[in-house]
Amino acid sequence: MSELRFSLADVAGVRLAVSPVNETVLSMWAVADPVHYAVHLPWIERARVTLRRPEVAVRVRPLTELTWQGCPLPDFLTPAARPNVTMAEQLDHIAATPPAVVVKDLLATTPRRPLSAFGRALLAEPRELLPQLVNAVRVWHDEAIAPDWSRMRALLDADVAYRAAQLAEGGAGRFFEQLHPSLRWLGDRVVSDDPFERDFDLRGRGLALNPTVFTERRVLWNLLEDSLPAAAYPVRAVGTLWEATPAPPGDSLARVVGPGRAALLHLLDTASTTTDLARLAGMSAGNVSQHLAALHAAGLASRSRQGRHVIYRNTEAATILLRASRGG
Repeated sequence: MSELRFSLADVAGVRLAVSPVNETVLSMWAVADPVHYAVHLPWIERARVTLRRPEVAVRVRPLTELTWQGCPLPDFLTPAARPNVTMAEQLDHIAATPPAVVVKDLLATTPRRPLSAFGRALLAEPRELLPQLVNAVRVWHDEAIAPDWSRMRALLDADVAYRAAQLAEGGAGRFFEQLHPSLRWLGDRVVSDDPFERDFDLRGRGLALNPTVFTERRVLWNLLEDSLPAAAYPVRAVGTLWEATPAPPGDSLARVVGPGRAALLHLLDTASTTTDLARLAGMSAGNVSQHLAALHAAGLASRSRQGRHVIYRNTEAATILLRASRGG
């Protein structure tokens, strides 16, 4: 069981963001253990083919050796993300990690499992070998994550928008208890039902929360209290990540408003962002925006702003139209 203690400043400092580095690093667990990540099998099959290419395998080996399944990750390798951070910015952040921090973070991973050969070498020569690790993360992102990043990013962005609305509407207590079944809010702390046994005081530093597609069972916290507080939590609706959403066959509504707008109306039973709709409908974000503007002008889609995101949903008129088209 883990506990994170919050002050008022920490509650105000809870922030949500997408971390490209987290997805890149955590994806190695899925490649190593497809049985526990079956939802990602379409991606895992492609990633394994990529990793078998000799020129990729040799360059990615430092990352492969630090991400054995079940082995804790050093905090410097999964830095807290801020909104709109880029992969390049996060890689620069890792590259600038002081050698003493690299050593401390690596040692924090050893109680449960010894370091790999590269881990031991990095422990002995952090300044000299850290660039190899940074390059390994960059190569793996370019080869395995970047081809599917727009799909992943849409799901992650939609989750951030949804959670931000929860936090604004329900406060910290309700937010954390809805974030994951293992979490409870006890007035001034989050209690996590997990095997990690963390006991951290956030000390006014806030908490960076990053959704990830590559963890399903629990929230992943920092190993060390001195690290900038951060956690990765399972993204919502991960089961839809690799699905294509075809237009309903024989849809009478499509003959009236067009197939693109009909597809969006079918999806807008659930409040969604433009990026999420683009992923689910298989359209470009530009096309989705044009269709949404037309639906909004016709009184068939409502929109509201939640933080940086605009959320769309069917109006009552659209619901009646959909029911009629389905013969209901």
